[in-house]
Amino acid sequence: MSGFWQLVKKGNTSSGIAALGNAGIAVLKGVAAAFSGSGTMFASAMHSVADAVNQAFVFTGSVLAEKSPTKRFPVGFGRVVNIFCMVAVIVVTVMAYETIKEGFHLLAHPAHATNFWLNFIVLIIAIGVDGGILIKAMKEIVKETRTEAKGFGVIGAAIRNVGRAAPPTRLVFYEDVVATSGAVFALIAVLVAEFTSFLAFDGIATILIGFLMIGVAFKVGYDNMVGLIGVSAPKEIEDAVADIILNDPDVRDINRIRIVQEGRTYHVEGYIELRKGLTLADADDIKFRVRDKLLANPDISDVTIGIIEDDEVRSYKKEETAPTT
Repeated sequence: MSGFWQLVKKGNTSSGIAALGNAGIAVLKGVAAAFSGSGTMFASAMHSVADAVNQAFVFTGSVLAEKSPTKRFPVGFGRVVNIFCMVAVIVVTVMAYETIKEGFHLLAHPAHATNFWLNFIVLIIAIGVDGGILIKAMKEIVKETRTEAKGFGVIGAAIRNVGRAAPPTRLVFYEDVVATSGAVFALIAVLVAEFTSFLAFDGIATILIGFLMIGVAFKVGYDNMVGLIGVSAPKEIEDAVADIILNDPDVRDINRIRIVQEGRTYHVEGYIELRKGLTLADADDIKFRVRDKLLANPDISDVTIGIIEDDEVRSYKKEETAPTT
């Protein structure tokens, strides 16, 4: 049992907090939608239900992904989290369909919502909670990608580096961007319905929230489909790995290298060229030294390295990043 709790503690913090937060918000929004008849409140409640279910799935997947490799699964369970994220995408898509359908129903049959203050207070709470979860996800992105950022700089750093974050953190980030903006749309719709006669805006806002959910489903689905197939590491990770290898005094070149993402970590495979004249025992010691240096990086979970003698031909060249204008 203690081993199970150790795995739970290693699970993705953002998705666990987001699941609890969105479950509470979904209940509040559902009650408000039932009492007021607001279409956008219904859409927002559906979105919160989808978020809570998704993030519970994803948290479970992140826990299982932390299991140690076994004889049957020697490369570990890193991609399990991608499978759980794909299940979450199906849930979002179904909820988005129901939301859009309700929006078109409200366009055809506009209804005046009641209990304005109930809707208003619930949506303000929702914006605060979803915004807090979004900030937490941004900080998690900065932490996972080891980016230096503080204060408002966390926002820009998170947006730039979200593609390098763990799949669960990416899902929480994208979903809570939509959840926060969806709650803002819903608040605007409630205000418009209360203070103007433009009742059709309720249906329009509901449809917009539905399409935002489809956008999240597409983005998260694509990212995790790529992760399931097996995607190469981003340039920053490859450069970091190459620097560790080439900084060893006995390594002359990298003959071949392949870095594949497995869940939130990377598997490194390759051949390195060592200086000439080494005994087999010395070459082995160097290989293990380089391997241990790579495994010291928390982003790397598995390293397989072969060694060959330096052929005096430069094989590995860093790709220079094109300057921005």
